[in-house]
Amino acid sequence: MKIKAPWLKHYGDIPVNLEYSDGTMWDCFLKSAAAVPAFPALAYMDREYSYAHVKSAIEKTARGFAAIGVNKGTRVAICLPNMPQAIYCLYALNMLGAAACMVHPLSAEKELTDLLKEAECSFAVIMDSFAAKFADAEKQLPHIKYIVTDAAECLGIKSTVYKLLKGRKFKVDYPKNSMVWKKFIKQGKDKTLPKTVKAEKDRPAVILFSGGTTGIPKAIALSDFNVNAMSAQINAVDRNNMHGNRTLAVLPIFHGFGLGVCIHSPLCNCGTSVLVPRANPAEFAKLLESTKTNVLAAVPSLLEALTRNKYKPDLSGLLAVYSGGDSMSASLKQKLNAYLKDCGAKIRVQEGYGATECFAASCLTPYFSTKDDGIGFPLPDMFFKICDPLTAEELPYNTDGEICVSGPTVMLGYLGHVEENKNTLRRHADGRIWLHTGDMGCMDAEGCVYFRQRIKRMIITNGYNVYPSRIEQILDEHPKTRQSFVIGVPDPQKIQRVKAFVVPEDGVTADDALRAELLEYCKERIAKYAMPRDIEFRKDLPKTKLNKIDYRALEEESV
Repeated sequence: MKIKAPWLKHYGDIPVNLEYSDGTMWDCFLKSAAAVPAFPALAYMDREYSYAHVKSAIEKTARGFAAIGVNKGTRVAICLPNMPQAIYCLYALNMLGAAACMVHPLSAEKELTDLLKEAECSFAVIMDSFAAKFADAEKQLPHIKYIVTDAAECLGIKSTVYKLLKGRKFKVDYPKNSMVWKKFIKQGKDKTLPKTVKAEKDRPAVILFSGGTTGIPKAIALSDFNVNAMSAQINAVDRNNMHGNRTLAVLPIFHGFGLGVCIHSPLCNCGTSVLVPRANPAEFAKLLESTKTNVLAAVPSLLEALTRNKYKPDLSGLLAVYSGGDSMSASLKQKLNAYLKDCGAKIRVQEGYGATECFAASCLTPYFSTKDDGIGFPLPDMFFKICDPLTAEELPYNTDGEICVSGPTVMLGYLGHVEENKNTLRRHADGRIWLHTGDMGCMDAEGCVYFRQRIKRMIITNGYNVYPSRIEQILDEHPKTRQSFVIGVPDPQKIQRVKAFVVPEDGVTADDALRAELLEYCKERIAKYAMPRDIEFRKDLPKTKLNKIDYRALEEESV
């Protein structure tokens, strides 16, 4: 059965099909290291690390892991921010055929235990400043061994200066079953470098976790092929912009978009990944300028903060700006494009769409597109279709339904969730495995995809289906609104009623007059049944650890 792919007519100079590596992630890094050994692979805290240096550090780390018993199939948690040790561990584990489980270091104590348990980890690499948070995991999972490092471990002479300037404001409570990074590396010093394990399509290379806003995070298994395929796709649509250029890794390594676009892709394409351990929205504009960033990938909330920054950096060197991780309103796109132009950039923001289950990006607005309301065309070799959420039948163009995705980046599956895998990964009549994303959207006749919202966010009031994203789009277009978010709250007569949270623009007074103005504005644009029954003003909206709006928190507050 032939799959409809109208987007292929609009690819321009982007290749329709790609050749993919059958090697490991480590193999792809080695190609860059062999091609440009003296070129900086990483930049961190004003220091640069050449490909030759990083390759050597990865090999030392691999020897350390082999010395403590890590081998093919072992699962090791990397619970670190964007820092060189995280990169060394990622590729060292890959060399050994072990799975790198990427864990958010700011997770709550009980959550850390759940994540380590969910991924069945045997080892964990952690930051000294977060070591105390593993007390519960020590009790519940006593078999886990810990390797503890710190932010200055890889800075050499600079580490002493760093510690003197920053000081130690905390007492390190090391887990009992742990060793410090230096001892870990020293243990493998005399060990023969293990032979690189070959890639296997069904073996997990990286384990990421689903977002926490939809329940307990599930461990998502991705193969070498999945990860390398997305790198090849991004490089193709990026027109090789990462080659020899600097990509700002402001998105964390434990985030699929951060790992895939900000770290693995530049390192596979002879580029530099500029590691940012923690993003400061107030200093973001200056950071872009000081790091001489060429490629930027960020979440909408960080890009929105950029548009409010009074400092106008020189961004003439920007070659690409990607937005992902959450939906971006048309009004924010327009503001951001205007800001980029004011700062000398000759490019427009490209919005991406994806899910961790298909390793971050699988759809991207082309660089030549001027559409502000779509999320672009599927990446090379990726297929999208819009299906009825109940029957899985494909729907006509311009009809809202569930976004389904098929292609080389679709996950192996959720670890230990057989029924969930059956519901999420389904073989359709065309013979392909399709990922049912749980997202609502549609596709036009050109193949451009439009994101609406998570299916679970749909509000049912008086028997009508209400889509919060549409109301948010309307509110965001009002000149006095900086950001909005809409939820359904329990109602004894209607089942649910519509409630809007609004963050006013700077200098706008949040009062009854503004509320009345916004409601009147909505009346002209929204059906009566879908009208917000309440507007609550906020200085900001709660965020998850992945910087998405935490709608669960807003729902719990409003019960």
